[in-house]
Amino acid sequence: MTEDLRRLVSLGCRVLGDADQGDLIWGHVSARDPGGRGVWMKASGLGFEEVGPDDVLLVSWDGEVLEGTGRRHAEYPIHTEVVRARPDVGSVIHTHSPAAVALGALGVPLRPISHEANLFVPPDIARFTATGDLVLTAELGRAVAAALGDRNACLLVNHGIVVAAPDVQTATVTAYLLDRACRMQLAAMAAGGWATWSAPQESLAKREHCYPDPLLQGAWEYLVRRLDRG
Repeated sequence: MTEDLRRLVSLGCRVLGDADQGDLIWGHVSARDPGGRGVWMKASGLGFEEVGPDDVLLVSWDGEVLEGTGRRHAEYPIHTEVVRARPDVGSVIHTHSPAAVALGALGVPLRPISHEANLFVPPDIARFTATGDLVLTAELGRAVAAALGDRNACLLVNHGIVVAAPDVQTATVTAYLLDRACRMQLAAMAAGGWATWSAPQESLAKREHCYPDPLLQGAWEYLVRRLDRG
C-alpha cells in the first residue's frame, strides 16, 4: 500500500510537470496515509518532472518527516489541514498554475465557457483571500480548508490553486482541468467582445455527462500514457 501511494504521488507530480504546472521546485502533491499518521508528500527541492517514488515522504500532522529522506515542503499545512478537515479527501494538490493565478488576480468569476469549467461551477469557484503569502502555519492551513469547504478546488488568490479529491488520480486530473479552464477563459477575455457560457442547469448537466468518475479515471490513464511516450 505504501509503495503504491508513493508511486501514485510521484506519477501525479510528473503528469503536472508535463502539463506545465511546475514552478521550478515549488508545488506539491500528497496522499492521505492509510494508517492515519499524516500525508505522503513530494519532497522539497525537486521540480515536478523529477519526482520518483523515493522522493515521496511521510509527513506527520505536525510536519515531522516520519519516513523517507529529504526535506518536507514548508507549506505542508495546506495538505495536513485539508485532509484533517475532509474525511472524504484522499489527495491534495497545490500548484502555481500560471493561468489560475492570472484569473484569480483579475477577480472575475470562473465562467463555464468550455467543458472544463463545468467541473467547478456553479457556484463560482472557492477563493482564499486571507493572504497571498505562503501557508506556513496550521492556522493558515485551517483557513484554506475553510475556504475550500466541501468543494473540489480553491483559488489561492495571488498564489495558486488547491485541489482536493478522493485519490491522487482524480486530484491530478482535476488540477489539470482547472488550469485548462482558466487558460480558456483568459484566451476568450483577451480576444475581447462578448463571451457566452453555459447556464447553471446546463453546466450541472455537462458536469455529469463529461466528468463522471470513470471518465476522470480514463483521463488519468491517458495522461500517464502520454507521459510514458514522452
